[in-house]
Amino acid sequence: MDRLVNTVRPYAWGSVTAIPSLLGQEPTGEPQAELWMGAHPGAPSRADRDGGPHRLDELIAADPEGELGAATVARFGPTLPFLFKILAAGIPLSIQAHPTLDQARAGHAAENALGIPPDAPNRNYRDANHKPELICALDDFDGLCGFRRPAEAAALMAALKVPALDPLIALLQDEDESRALSRTLAAVLTMADPAAAEAVRDTAEAVDKAAAGDPDGPYAPYTRITREFSGDRGLLAGLLLNHIRLRAGEALYLGAGVPHAYLQGICVELMANSDNVLRAGLTPKHIDVPELLKVVGFTPGAPDVLRPAPVPGTPGERLYPVPIDEFRLSRFDLDGQPRTVDGRTPQILLCTAGTARLTAADGTVLDLAPGESAFLPATGTGTGLSGAAATVFRATVTL
Repeated sequence: MDRLVNTVRPYAWGSVTAIPSLLGQEPTGEPQAELWMGAHPGAPSRADRDGGPHRLDELIAADPEGELGAATVARFGPTLPFLFKILAAGIPLSIQAHPTLDQARAGHAAENALGIPPDAPNRNYRDANHKPELICALDDFDGLCGFRRPAEAAALMAALKVPALDPLIALLQDEDESRALSRTLAAVLTMADPAAAEAVRDTAEAVDKAAAGDPDGPYAPYTRITREFSGDRGLLAGLLLNHIRLRAGEALYLGAGVPHAYLQGICVELMANSDNVLRAGLTPKHIDVPELLKVVGFTPGAPDVLRPAPVPGTPGERLYPVPIDEFRLSRFDLDGQPRTVDGRTPQILLCTAGTARLTAADGTVLDLAPGESAFLPATGTGTGLSGAAATVFRATVTL
């Protein structure tokens, strides 16, 4: 087992305090958005091994079966198939959706054929992989996820009494709910200026007024958008989406095509090893409207909140079930009772509260404080896990 040295990504939307607080460090005054754990070449973890640190992606590339296990390599290839993160949003992230695996492969090949550089700002498909993801809140976490029912979205807009929203409300009256949502989102994203600027300005004023009169009402979450993204039509797109607040320990699974935006809070995030994002607003980055509309799934409905369930045969472990195999997230809430972590798959263990102790088969001990993590190669041998009042998240694969 290897203690990991991880990179913090300082994206502008990151919280200044959340990740430093978890790590027990003083804030730098700069946003700290994501702490990456894994072997993604954009910011690979370094493993404290043999006088290291050594890049985890290079260790895996040098001995895939030794690090990942033969079964994992046979199933997913010679790279770690997931990326694990701590995500801390201080202001809203962009409204976005991710492609299916087939869409990612086709889009990546098409952009390669056009000669678009991999790091070009107008690149949609930076790799050929899909990007399903799972978030689990460490504290109260606010986001937008999935489409509201068109009738609900229409009522939310109508109550603002903004004449510029009337054309969108009319589109939402279509009896075919998917078509209603598709046409409305397309209208928002293609609305010409100055009409778009007027609609966003008037809607922002109405949202702020409504939220001031009802701080716990349905418009309150959108004031984070009006405050941070003045004039961005992502406000109009956001009104089409469900607001959700996760409590600590609750999770959301986001499959391909699900539009979402994280508004505020800190969570752990586990995803397939990809960086493919199609955006719909709340960002200065590239927005490809036709490609986005091909990727988004226009099925309405409230998202399912996941809560962990006990894992049969593994005392103390509770699993957040997801419908894919590239990643698997579970947690141990340690109470002094020693536990054993299965060693047949590659995994990253992350401590988020208390102090957790890992004990290898040879007696080697590694203590993890909050925010610290370790990589466990697939040796086939279990690892002891202990601690009092400690929480450990386990990221691995399903075979």
